[in-house]
Amino acid sequence: MSVVLAPRPPVRAAEPEREHALTPLERLEVLCDRGSLHVIRSEIVSMLMGDKARPGDGVVGGAGTVDGRPVFCYAQDAGFAGGSLGEAHAGTIVRVLELAGRARAPVVGFVSSGGARMQEGVAALGGYGRVFHRIVALSGRVPQISIITGSSAGGGAYSPALTDWVVMTQRSSMFLTGPGVVKEALGEEVSAGQLGGTRVHERNGVCHFVADGEADAAYLARELLSYLPAHRDERPPVLASRPPLGRDPAASVPSEARRVYDVRSVITALVDGGELLEVSGGWARNLVTGLARIDGHTVGVIANQPRYLGGVLDADSSQKGARFVSKCNSFGIPLLVLVDTPGFMPGVRQESAGVIRFGATLVHAFSEATVPRISLILRKAFGGAFITMNSKDLGADYVFAWPQAEIGVMGARPAVAVIHRRELAATADPDALRDQLSERYADAQLSPTVAAAAGYVDELITPAQTRSRLAWAFRSLRGTGG
Repeated sequence: MSVVLAPRPPVRAAEPEREHALTPLERLEVLCDRGSLHVIRSEIVSMLMGDKARPGDGVVGGAGTVDGRPVFCYAQDAGFAGGSLGEAHAGTIVRVLELAGRARAPVVGFVSSGGARMQEGVAALGGYGRVFHRIVALSGRVPQISIITGSSAGGGAYSPALTDWVVMTQRSSMFLTGPGVVKEALGEEVSAGQLGGTRVHERNGVCHFVADGEADAAYLARELLSYLPAHRDERPPVLASRPPLGRDPAASVPSEARRVYDVRSVITALVDGGELLEVSGGWARNLVTGLARIDGHTVGVIANQPRYLGGVLDADSSQKGARFVSKCNSFGIPLLVLVDTPGFMPGVRQESAGVIRFGATLVHAFSEATVPRISLILRKAFGGAFITMNSKDLGADYVFAWPQAEIGVMGARPAVAVIHRRELAATADPDALRDQLSERYADAQLSPTVAAAAGYVDELITPAQTRSRLAWAFRSLRGTGG
C-alpha cells in the first residue's frame, strides 16, 4: 500500500527568530506538523521547579506527525548536565523507540550529548546499552534519523551511527573521545571541529547530510521522510508526477570517453522537477547516491560520477554504494543505476585498502536486493565494474543503453595493446596500427548492439526516450505497466 501525499510545498527557510539555538521542545515543534506534537516524557516542568532528579532528565520525548504521518521523536538538552545520558535519560529514549516500534512509525532524534553521565557510573553505560539494543532492534523496520545539534561524544556518537541517516548542523561535532582526552592521551592539541566536525564526517561517510542550523536540519529531515515509507511493509509515499527540467539528458555528456562531466545534470534531466536529495555527497564523490522521484514515485539513484576520478569504482565508492543499495532495499525503494565507469581503480593503495572486499559488498548488495532495479549505460561500462553496477546477470530487471555506449572487458586501445602486442612491437608505425586495430575492436566487441544482440542489454534507447522508458519500466515492475 502507498500513501498519497499532497503536492509538497517548497522547503521552509529558517525563520529569523529561529536562527538562535533552539530549545529541545522547539526542535521537536519545528520537525512536526504545526500543533501535532504531544510530549511523552519531559524534564521541562521539573527543571523549572529545580527537580533535576525526575525521570527523563536532560531529554524531551514526543510524538507527532510529519505531512500528516505519525512520527516519534526526542531531543537532548546540552544545557542540562551537558546532555549526558543517565539511567532515567536513557529510559525516555528507549520509551520513544519502543513506541515507534509498536506504531511502526519513523524516529527522529536530536542528539547533543557529552556521553555517559559519570556520576551514575555503570548505570549510565547500561543505559547506552539499552538504547543501542533498541535502535538495532528497529533497524530495517522503521526509518531512523539522527540530527546532531551540538558536540556528541562517546555513546552520543555511537547511537547516531547505528541509525539510518545522520544529519549534522554546521556547528556540531561527533567523536568517540573528545579534544581533552586526545590531549591527555596523545599530547595533541585539536579542536572539536578538527576532530569531528562536518568537514571530517561528511568526507568519511559518518554524516549523510549537512544543514546550516537546527531548523534547517529539521526541515531536511521532513524532506527525507517524504521519500520514505513509515515502515518496511509500506510503499514509499506518492506525490503528483511532475516533468523533469525539460533539457536533453545527454546534453552535458561528451562523446569522448575520457572527458569529464557532472552526472547530476543527467539525473536532474530525468527525475520529477529535477529534484535530487543527494545522500553522502561529500564522501566518495566518484559515486553519486540520492533519492528522487519518477512519475511521483520514490527511486534511489546510484550513478558513477565522471567528474571525480573519471567515475572509477574504488574501495570507498563501493562501500558507499553498498550501504545505499542495502538501505533502499530495506525500505522497498526501487533503484535506478546510471553507469559510466572505466572499471575499478588499480594499484597498491587500493589493494591495501581492501578494494576486493568492498567491491564484493557492492556486488552482494545488488545481488540480494529484491526491489525493482533498472540500469542505464550512458557512455561506458568496462570490466568488473560493468558486472558490479547492476548488470543483468547480477539480477537487474531491465538494462538500457544509449546508442553511443561502449560495453566490454576494457577500452579498445588498452585491449588492443594486450591482444596485439607482438604486431604492435614489430610494426614501424605502432600508433597508426593501434588506431586501426582499436577501431576494428570497438566495432566488433564494444558496440552496444553487440551486447543487446547477446541479451546483456534489453534495449537501446535514445536520450530523448529515456524518461518515458524508465517511467514505463518502473510502472511495469509495480504491476501497473502499460
